[in-house]
Amino acid sequence: MSGKIVGIVIVLIGLISGIAIYWLQLFAFYDPVPVGEVMRMTNVVTGEAEEILADDFEGIDADSSPLRFRGCFTTTMSQAMLTETFETYEEATPLTAPGWFDCFDAVEIGEALETGEAIAFLGEREIQDGVDRIIAVFPDGRAFAWHQLNEKYSE
Repeated sequence: MSGKIVGIVIVLIGLISGIAIYWLQLFAFYDPVPVGEVMRMTNVVTGEAEEILADDFEGIDADSSPLRFRGCFTTTMSQAMLTETFETYEEATPLTAPGWFDCFDAVEIGEALETGEAIAFLGEREIQDGVDRIIAVFPDGRAFAWHQLNEKYSE
């Protein structure tokens, strides 16, 4: 009889631990980014990050990792104007967001970058040590931002 009790206790502890780890990974560490977050892109001439027009910003971030930042917004700036003014980013790879953050779809963004529908720009270089902010802009003005390891740590 005591073997059954020990077995049940082990299974319950494993189940509770699994649920806790799942919740911690997907929900616990994320916080909404303040509404007033300013989006910047790096000017191709000066090399300095400049504020861009960004409306309807929605974002999440976490203190546990600089790579957890995701943002969605719209801009009235055209892709043509942006490519003339700001530095493009060739190796952009959007990272997936938690499923509950509906506005950010890394697969859709990645496919659009591969087909050339969306254009990736360097938002801010070294926003944190070894991490760049990348912004992808679609022709309809939808834009998405995420953090990505730069050459310092990606190799």
